[in-house]
Amino acid sequence: MKIPAPPPALARVLDRSPAAIWDVRLADAIEPGGHYLHWDELRHRTPPAGLDVEQWWLRVAIARRDASRPLPLFGAGGRPLRVTLGDSMLRRLHFIDREAAGTILGLDADRDQPQGQEFLLRSLIEEAMTSAQLEGASTTREVAKEMLRAGRAPRDRGEQMIYNNYQVMRELASWREQPLTADRVFEIHRRLCERTFDDPSALGRLRHDHERIRVEDHRTGVVLHQPPPASELPQRLERLCAFANGALADGFVHPVVRAIAIHFQLAFDHPFVDGNGRTARALFYWSLLRAGYWLTEFLSISSVLRRAPAEYVRAFLHVETDDFDLGYFVDHQLAVLEDAVEGLRGYLARKRGERLRAERLLRPGSKLGGLLNHRQAALLADALRRPGRVYRIAEHQRLHGVVYQTARTDLLGLVRLELLDMFQQGKAYAFLAPTDLARRLGNAG
Repeated sequence: MKIPAPPPALARVLDRSPAAIWDVRLADAIEPGGHYLHWDELRHRTPPAGLDVEQWWLRVAIARRDASRPLPLFGAGGRPLRVTLGDSMLRRLHFIDREAAGTILGLDADRDQPQGQEFLLRSLIEEAMTSAQLEGASTTREVAKEMLRAGRAPRDRGEQMIYNNYQVMRELASWREQPLTADRVFEIHRRLCERTFDDPSALGRLRHDHERIRVEDHRTGVVLHQPPPASELPQRLERLCAFANGALADGFVHPVVRAIAIHFQLAFDHPFVDGNGRTARALFYWSLLRAGYWLTEFLSISSVLRRAPAEYVRAFLHVETDDFDLGYFVDHQLAVLEDAVEGLRGYLARKRGERLRAERLLRPGSKLGGLLNHRQAALLADALRRPGRVYRIAEHQRLHGVVYQTARTDLLGLVRLELLDMFQQGKAYAFLAPTDLARRLGNAG
């Protein structure tokens, strides 16, 4: 990856065409063409009539600076992060406010409902896998899912990264009522990186002066980012925590923008020898959950980031090469969040459609319904709404008022049709409602 070309010096452009500063009121000056373009992208586009590309950039830069606000966070050399929100960003913020803090078809804030539990498990596994894969874990999705669902111990470093991510993601909701402290950040880092470091003493502590950290493109060796010196890290981390807790006199910062700024700042500071990306994304989730965006638990931003990892890196570089204009990273992350919400909506719609089709297959008179008695059909209808539920013969016997042998025959018949999974629990057998029951019913029908 190449470092983006830095914007031209505004003073030089202004000296060349001083009249340009008096006419910056382009309708789309902040977001040319509806996009928050960096100079490296804008310079390849056709400017408005009567302007050359540098004059166009001058108008964009001035419009953004006029509309920007500084944040109490800092890039390199004491320069504050500043953020400008264009129309497309405000639209996405409204969308996220409506969807991630409200309701969505097929899901509500009750995470303890059976379907909610299954959807939550799916999202936690997805985020744990893809966040680790962004950091180099090579474990396949199938193996990772099997490990987490079965609860077995990790077998290698990649599986350990995924397991650690999963455990931390499960805990984040319970930590949202507590303020963020340096010790909490250290705990999150330690738990995310446990048993994945060659040097275990580096867990849960800031890097030292002698631990030189550079972010490089592993293919080309190009240095993409040089983090702040270790001597600055304690103060920077304390300030980050104060900002995360809303303890600084920074006025109103939209909660989603605050979470994105936390994500950027920790990744920029790179306070640890490794695991900085995973920690930054965990704090992003924590901040959104703390602000009441409950749907965040059901989203996987890393699965979106993994589809275009270069865009993720480029968003960081655009901020750093344009005087720490955080608008580039905010624009990128809002698009990622919107994509993640739309992905969840599509997933829920597919699941709802599968369930409705499966319920139709269970109706009397259908081909599959003819293979089942009313007790089996009732159990499967319940299992569709409660994936992961365990059924037992004695329970089925009491519910339907039949003898033990009849109840046993009902359940074993569903196992033979591959509509329930059977496992031994102590000396007895139990029967599990599979998470893909709707698909199995479709196949059986």
